Amino acid sequence: MRLTIIAGSLLLALSSAVMAGQVYKWVDAQGVTHFGAQPPQGQAAQALNTATPPPKPLEAAQVEPATTGDTEQRAIDQKVKKQVAEQEAERQRYCTTLRTNLAQLQNNPRVRVEEDGEMRRLNEEERQERISDTQKKIGDTCN
Repeated sequence: MRLTIIAGSLLLALSSAVMAGQVYKWVDAQGVTHFGAQPPQGQAAQALNTATPPPKPLEAAQVEPATTGDTEQRAIDQKVKKQVAEQEAERQRYCTTLRTNLAQLQNNPRVRVEEDGEMRRLNEEERQERISDTQKKIGDTCN
């Protein structure tokens, strides 16, 4: 079976080359142009080249839109990366502040806060509530 497939493929490939034989062009006495596989007897005929020309290279104008699209996409990607980096830096600063606040709340039993322009001391229940809230924020944001 494999031999049959190989032989058939080879025959098909070679037959197309044979079938693309020479083509002739000539003009008869009435001025009509004719094409044929054999030249006419007693008349001048021009042999035509039937080979397919290689594809033309893309012109710069055709290549430029793709390059422009790539450039635009790169600019967008770079802008997004910059925004993500800025957001990450802001998140890191926020986490540092939260951790500092948590350390202050845990290490100082007497925490004072400013409310309405006056300083007041947090009682133990308020301090534990703030510690719990800060730990939750750190868990949600910083891990």
